[in-house]
Amino acid sequence: MTTRTRKRTISGVEDVREGGPSAAKHVKDGKKRHVAVLVLARGGSKGIPLKNIKMLAGVPLIGWVLRAAVDSEMFDSVWVSTDHDEIAKVAKTWGAKVHRRSPEVSRDASSSLEAIQEFSRLNPEVDVVCNIQATSPCLHPHHLKEALEMITVQGFKSVFSVVRRHQFRWQEVKTGAVIQTKPLNLNPSKRPRRQDWNGELCENGSFYFATRELIDQGILQGGKMAYYEMRAEYSVDIDEDIDWPVAEQRVLRFGYFGRDKPEVVKLLLCNVSGCLTDGQISVSASGEDMVSLNSRDNMGLHMLKKEGVEVVLLTSSEDPLSEALSDKLFQRTACQVRKMGVELLGDVQQMMEERNLDWKEVAYMGNDLPDVECLILAGLSAVPRDAPVVAINASKYTCHCTGGLGAVREFAEHILLLKKKAKSQMEQDRINRHNF
Repeated sequence: MTTRTRKRTISGVEDVREGGPSAAKHVKDGKKRHVAVLVLARGGSKGIPLKNIKMLAGVPLIGWVLRAAVDSEMFDSVWVSTDHDEIAKVAKTWGAKVHRRSPEVSRDASSSLEAIQEFSRLNPEVDVVCNIQATSPCLHPHHLKEALEMITVQGFKSVFSVVRRHQFRWQEVKTGAVIQTKPLNLNPSKRPRRQDWNGELCENGSFYFATRELIDQGILQGGKMAYYEMRAEYSVDIDEDIDWPVAEQRVLRFGYFGRDKPEVVKLLLCNVSGCLTDGQISVSASGEDMVSLNSRDNMGLHMLKKEGVEVVLLTSSEDPLSEALSDKLFQRTACQVRKMGVELLGDVQQMMEERNLDWKEVAYMGNDLPDVECLILAGLSAVPRDAPVVAINASKYTCHCTGGLGAVREFAEHILLLKKKAKSQMEQDRINRHNF
């Protein structure tokens, strides 16, 4: 039985086609084509040093587009082209292969096309290269699916992303010139209202898809080509440091956070040492152990519990709290304090079995090597800013705050924001289904 799905095409006309997403077969003339994602991430960014792995809303910048590409399940391979060791490590953590670009295409004057051509030449099995810009963190899997289908189903040779802008443009006048400026896309005596003007299509830099044949000719846009229109809220491009705070707010609202739905998180497991506290245990003159608890972090725990999320605080056998101190912590936070054994993963899985929970229903906050497996498996996971690199690479969110100084509150707010966003999307999907 075939299904008929409708989607909005770049021209604004609804296209009715047979089959759902699985109808997009990478086949041409009976031969399966290899479709590869390529993200260019040179280490020598002049505007923002190591911009491609700088944290944006708790995720390395490049991680946003890699997550969208991997989760789309449309590509035969996902690659990052880089000349920098740290970028290579982050790329692998987010599911990409690494193409070590040569010094010849890693210079400041090197073009993107040169780097893409080098990749294409060294990977002859690739038939279609989907160049995704690392600086477009609001990209979603459905954008990539629909754009790729324009090549694999509709037969275009190149597809690139655009956004519709309603901006009036004027000719630039150089200093000292005698000419006057003039309008480039309007009649000043008949300025149209926004609703009476379709605007103009501008490249938003999110992606450029092209066949090997075009790349070999030295072009990314040519042959039978088309644009893919993205809405303005998804068209974020980061070039300067000043763009960062704006982009972070946009990503928190419109970014893609993965397949797991955050609204199902029912349990937060949080390490006491290094997360809820700064990892230090002080000893009083009378010999009592003391730790410092930030009131903002405590409020974050209460916010989660108010929304129905159970919170369990974890201590370890390697960094134990005294029984008296654990009791005090329970009284202050109203959260269960549980001592974990040497086999942390086994103890956590036992807790999940007791509550009949899957990993996607668990949020985990850790801060060191023993937490890595849980950070990877949990539906949502986080580490404080001062956590070791091994823990940062394993987590899905890196806090701006350090352990004991607001990191738990920040992660709690992040969880609640994602739950709110997911519920809003579910409601919108319900409305769309009803209208359809």
